[in-house]
Amino acid sequence: MEIITDNFAGGGGASEGIRLALSRDPDIAVNHDTEALAMHAANHPGTRHLCEDVFSVDIPAVCAGRPVGLAWFSPDCKHFSKAKGGKPRNKKIRALAWVMVKWARIARPRVMVLENVEEFKTWGPLLADGSPCARRKGSTFKSFISRLRRIGYAVEWRELRACDYGAPTIRKRLFLIARCDGHPIVWPEPTHGAPTSGPVVAGQLLPWRTAAECIDFTLPCPSIFDRKKPLAEATLRRIARGLRKFVIEAAEPFVINVANSKTTGRGPNAWSADEPLRTVTAAPGFAVVTPILTEHANASSPRCNSVADPLRTQCAQVKGGHFALVAAFLSEYYGEGSGGLTRATSPGDPVKTVVAENRHALVTAHIAKLRGTNTGHAMDEPAHTISAQGNHLAEVRAFLIKYYGNEKDGCELLDPMHTVTSKDRLGLVTIRGTNYVIADIGLRMLSPRELFRAQGFPEAYIIGDRAGDALKLTKSAQVRMCGNSVCPPLACAIVRANVPELARRQVAA
Repeated sequence: MEIITDNFAGGGGASEGIRLALSRDPDIAVNHDTEALAMHAANHPGTRHLCEDVFSVDIPAVCAGRPVGLAWFSPDCKHFSKAKGGKPRNKKIRALAWVMVKWARIARPRVMVLENVEEFKTWGPLLADGSPCARRKGSTFKSFISRLRRIGYAVEWRELRACDYGAPTIRKRLFLIARCDGHPIVWPEPTHGAPTSGPVVAGQLLPWRTAAECIDFTLPCPSIFDRKKPLAEATLRRIARGLRKFVIEAAEPFVINVANSKTTGRGPNAWSADEPLRTVTAAPGFAVVTPILTEHANASSPRCNSVADPLRTQCAQVKGGHFALVAAFLSEYYGEGSGGLTRATSPGDPVKTVVAENRHALVTAHIAKLRGTNTGHAMDEPAHTISAQGNHLAEVRAFLIKYYGNEKDGCELLDPMHTVTSKDRLGLVTIRGTNYVIADIGLRMLSPRELFRAQGFPEAYIIGDRAGDALKLTKSAQVRMCGNSVCPPLACAIVRANVPELARRQVAA
């Protein structure tokens, strides 16, 4: 019977895809990282695990005379990725893919698959300072392909996105398939697409799965105003832009009712605004929240995304995770209460009864405080100092975002607030004809389990985050395993399209 090997196996993304496709685990898994192999072993106990450098593996001894039907390779990609910026590259790490040629010469696997970042095609020599040689860009990649073809392999490569094959992430990677058995290389057809695309509308494809499916909205999302250490200005600007795009200006905001524990297929009472608005209760806590995702760890990027889209690519190098959930807590609004204060509620208070008094007043003419004895201050004064003890600002719409309908920038925290217009538009969100104001903003990093869901791992996959798990890994290690992993649904599609007979042979045995 032909065997299956997974080189650079990591925490087991490719191996999980192989199991999903063929109902069998790889026979051999190789990786130098003990933590990665510990996660792999917890989920693939029937695999033989080799904790060593891929080039040191004694291939004839490992194969023991058995033919290799499938060999998977996912060499370290960070020294090709554009995410590395202008930092020096490592020549040794960039050469790891040559082990695929070694396996081709010695074991001659019938089918081989290599996964890497799309920049892998630019593989070329490095200059003395560790930067890629622009003049010889892609020359080593061409030599690599030529070597495989001279050995007798047909070789093709394509860039594929995980979201097109059922994973809730847009992660795009280069896949290279080489085979020497005379059969054609098969590229799997997408199963999912953009919700508004023709094939999805016609029912030919399923709509992309979304980040909202992966998020546990029952987890606490602490207020950004209660932090001991204030958020960086770049983070606040990113939050402001995200709120403007996906909450204030959104035609169809994504809404969660956090006051009710009942769940739907997309999480706890999650619905799009193209569905009827659910009943808003007076239970303690905010009744309505509309979430966004931000690349919290990247200070140079203002990018935010809707939870109604697939999650963007998770990087392994970002300690603690790449993405943060920003929750805009909404409070129903029809006017002002006594003393000129808006009808916003504290996170621990019930949602107040809404009345229609003094609807035409300028609610943006002051900044209300939800905590402490000070009731607020005028808009022509500088914003007061934010602290965790008392100055909890309720008018987040005026505090974070200057939104007149045509201006794009936020305002600095300690600068005087900008001119107030006569139109009550700052931070006002209308859902099904009901007006809401942003009463608070919560922020938390996505958990490792949420990230593994987005990567397409099954819920039962062991990552060491649950009580009773024999696997013990830190949160940072779990996130690293996720960022380094292959998306199982995409690996499954490639394997099933090219070596379905391996599953049949396993069943027959």
